[in-house]
Amino acid sequence: MKKKKINLKDLKPNSEAQHSHDDGHNHGNGSAFKTYIPAIISFVMLMVGIAVDYFDAIPQFQGWIRVVWYTLAYIPVGFPVIKEGWKSLIKGDVFTEFFLMSIATIGAFIIGEYPEGVAVMLFYAVGELFQNAAVNRAKGNIKALLDVRPKEANVFRDGDYVSVSPEAVNIGEKIQIRVGEKIPLDGILLSEKASLNTAALTGESKPDSIQKEAKVYAGSINLESVIEVEVTNKFEDSSIARILELVQNATARKSKTELFIRQFAHIYTPIVVFLAIGVIFIPYFFVNDYVFRDWLYRALIFLVISCPCALVISIPLGYFGGLGVASKNGILFKGASFLDAMTKINTLVMDKTGTVTKGVFKIKEIKTIGWVESDFMKYLMAMEEQSTHPIAKAIMVYNGTENSYEAKEVSEIAGKGLKGIVNGKTVLVGNNALMTANNIKVPNETESIVESIVLVAIDNKFAGYVVIADELKEDAKETITDLHKVGIKNIMMLSGDKDSITQQVAKELNIENAKGGLLPEDKLNEVESLKKNPENKVAFIGDGINDAPVLAVSNVGIAMGGLGSDVAIETADVIIQTDQPSKVVRAIKISRSTRKIVWQNIILAFGIKVIVLILGAGGLATMWEAVFADVGVALLAILNAVRLQRMRWS
Repeated sequence: MKKKKINLKDLKPNSEAQHSHDDGHNHGNGSAFKTYIPAIISFVMLMVGIAVDYFDAIPQFQGWIRVVWYTLAYIPVGFPVIKEGWKSLIKGDVFTEFFLMSIATIGAFIIGEYPEGVAVMLFYAVGELFQNAAVNRAKGNIKALLDVRPKEANVFRDGDYVSVSPEAVNIGEKIQIRVGEKIPLDGILLSEKASLNTAALTGESKPDSIQKEAKVYAGSINLESVIEVEVTNKFEDSSIARILELVQNATARKSKTELFIRQFAHIYTPIVVFLAIGVIFIPYFFVNDYVFRDWLYRALIFLVISCPCALVISIPLGYFGGLGVASKNGILFKGASFLDAMTKINTLVMDKTGTVTKGVFKIKEIKTIGWVESDFMKYLMAMEEQSTHPIAKAIMVYNGTENSYEAKEVSEIAGKGLKGIVNGKTVLVGNNALMTANNIKVPNETESIVESIVLVAIDNKFAGYVVIADELKEDAKETITDLHKVGIKNIMMLSGDKDSITQQVAKELNIENAKGGLLPEDKLNEVESLKKNPENKVAFIGDGINDAPVLAVSNVGIAMGGLGSDVAIETADVIIQTDQPSKVVRAIKISRSTRKIVWQNIILAFGIKVIVLILGAGGLATMWEAVFADVGVALLAILNAVRLQRMRWS
C-alpha cells in the first residue's frame, strides 16, 4: 500500500486546482464509487466461486473453467499490485510489499489454492481503499481549514476594480481593501491613512494607525474606510503560501517511531523472504516424508504473514490521521515529530498580548461622580468623536448610548488630552496632568489603576473616569484550568507589556509565575533557563515577530497563527489557526491520542504476526489465517487510526 502525499496544488485555495481531481478517489460520489468497482467485482466472483466449490452446485466448475474463473476474479485487484511490484523491481527495490503479495498470491495459484490467492489480494486492495479514504478525509480537513484564508483580491485593471485570486496579482498592481477585510498581499499604502488591526503582527495591543506610503502586511485587518495598496510581494511569498507549503511538507517530517518502523521494514522484509526460502528447502534434509508442495504452501503462508503492511501503513497513517484531525480543529502541526514532542510537554510559557488577550482596547470600567452613566458617556463620546486615537474608538462603541451631543471649540492639549464645549458646558478629557493643570482634584483611587484611564471633568468639576483595557480572550481562563487538568502544572507568562498589567492579567487567569516589561532577549533567557533542567520539556506560545527567537529555542514552539506574523509562523512547530489559546489543550489531547493509537497498532501488528508466523511455519495455519495476520491486522490497525477522525475533542 502506497503512502499518499498531500500535493500543494490540491490544497491551494482560490485556484482551479481546488476543484480538480487530485487522484480520482475523493471528488464526487461517482468517481469515488469507481474506485470500489474492481474490489466489488473480485469479491462477488470470489464468493460465487467459493459457494460453487462448497456446495458442488455446478459439476462442470472444475479444471480449466475453475482456473479461469478465479483468474478473472484475481485480475481486477491483482494486476495493479503486480504492476507496482514490477516497477519497483526495475528500479532495484526488490523487497517491497508489492513483491511479497505478488509472489505469495501467484504461488497460491501455482499450487492450486485459487480462492486463497484471490482472497489475499482482495483484502489487500480493500486495505488500500481504507487507506485512501482515511488520507482523503485528512486532506479534506486541511483544505477546509485553508479555505478560510483571504479568497480574493480587488485589483485595479482597465479602469475598474476586478476580483481575482491573490495568486494572479502582480507586484506593482493596486488593490482595494474594504472595511473588515484582510489584506491579501504585502504592499505600500496609497490612501492618506488607515487603521489596521496588526496585533498578531507586531505584538502591540493598540490598533495601528498608519499614513500614506507606510508598509502594510498580508493578514492585517482594515478597520476603518476603504483603502488602496500597491502590492510589493507576490502571493507565493506571503504567509498564506508558506502555510500551504508547511501543510504539504508536514508528512515528510516523520516522528522517530515512524522512521524506526520504516528502517525496520527495510531490514525485516529481505530477512523473511530468505526465511521463507529456508522453510521450503531446509526441511528436505530433516523430514523423512518431505513433500515439496506442502512446504511451498507453508512458505507462501509465511510470506503473506510476514508482509509488513500493518506496520508501514497503519503507523504513518496514524500520524497522518493525527495531523488531519488537528487541522480540522484549527491546529497545524508541521510534522509528525511535533505530535510526538507535544506529548512530552510539562512546562508551558506564554506571551500575553495577542495570545491570551485580544490585542484590542475595550471599556473595562466606568466610574461616575454625581452623574448618571449614560449622560456622562454622552459628554465623553461627543469629545472623543473628534479623535482617531484607538482609545477614542473603544469609547465610541459604548453600548446603550447614542451620541446626541455635539462638541464645539475642541482643542488638543499636547500630551494631556482634549478641551471643548459640549451642551454649553466646558469638558476636559485626558490624563492626570490635564486635570492638575486645571486645578481639578482627582480621587486617589485612580493612582492604583494600572490600565489606560481616561479622566473627565465637566464645568471644572471631576465627573468620573473610564478604564480602557486589552480584553481577555473568551477561552483564556478555561485554557489555564484545562492545562492543569491535562497535567501541565508549570505555567509562566512572559510579556513585553508593563509588569503591573502583566501581573494583573496573570492574577485573573490564575497564573502564579509572570514577568512583564521584557525585551525579546529577556524572554529567550527565561526559556533557556527553564531548559537547563533536563526534566523540563518547554512549549512556548506567542504571536508576534518579537516572539520568534523564543519559538525557535523551545522544545515546541506554538504560534497563534490566525493573524500571526510571517516570522512567528515560519519559526513555530505548531500553528493555532483560530487564535484560540484553548486549542493548545486540544493539540495536547490530539497528540497524546495519536501516540496511543500508534503504539496500539505496533503491539497489535507484532503480536498477531509472531503468533501466526510460528503456527504457519509449523503447518498449523492456512492461507486464511495468513490473510488475517497480514491484511486483516492492517485493516484493524487502519480502522484504529481512523478512530482519531471520529473522536470528540471539545
